[in-house]
Amino acid sequence: MTNFLFDTHAHLDLSPNFNEEVNSIERLKIYTVAVTNLPPLYIKFKNRIESKYIKPALGFHPELIEKYQKYIPQMWSLLNEAKYIGEVGLDYKVAINSKATQLSFFESLIHKCNDLGGKVLTIHSRNSVDDILSIIGSRFNSKFILHWYSGNLKNIDIAVANGAYFSINNAMFNSNNGLKVINHIPADRLLLESDYPFVMNKNKTPFRVTDINETVNNLAKLRNKDYDEMLGLLNINLRKILS
Repeated sequence: MTNFLFDTHAHLDLSPNFNEEVNSIERLKIYTVAVTNLPPLYIKFKNRIESKYIKPALGFHPELIEKYQKYIPQMWSLLNEAKYIGEVGLDYKVAINSKATQLSFFESLIHKCNDLGGKVLTIHSRNSVDDILSIIGSRFNSKFILHWYSGNLKNIDIAVANGAYFSINNAMFNSNNGLKVINHIPADRLLLESDYPFVMNKNKTPFRVTDINETVNNLAKLRNKDYDEMLGLLNINLRKILS
């Protein structure tokens, strides 16, 4: 089977050059999970795009939970139709003041996804990995990806034991902690993400979905593999999470 590029976490709906980004992804055939930050934004994006390669994800960003609680019922009403769920999670850095609301929502989300099964979640876990892993537990009936993981190495081991995958972006290669994290994750749990448009290139422009081959290159160098071998391994991981 031919290997292909993919991106499990991109905010395409926030692109200032939406049509250009979509056309580039289509041209290069990059399988892309397009996360959203609120249920109405998911609906808007889903109605805006019809693509073989771009998959809309139903999201509710933890930083927005407190302000936009009115959309929680809409999230639950859409949950059955959406295979991809994200961006969701907990944030105890920027949004620590809404911790109780975040926890209530995330616990309900995991319970509902566990009942439904077959979901793929991309999860924000800033300063909150302990609670994320405790809530998901070891018998979660869906797949989950820890996006831009920045926690400790011990929790990587716990997450792996509980079935987690980890999406790696180019910014993670620029810090000692990021390199430690990448090196500690088992090869069979690595995935790719751009987190477009929030990761910047050296020239201060957003790292695009179409730049994702650079992340494959960086992973290959770090893991002492050639590009094709690394991409093949990443493809195996993606197919497992989508199965």
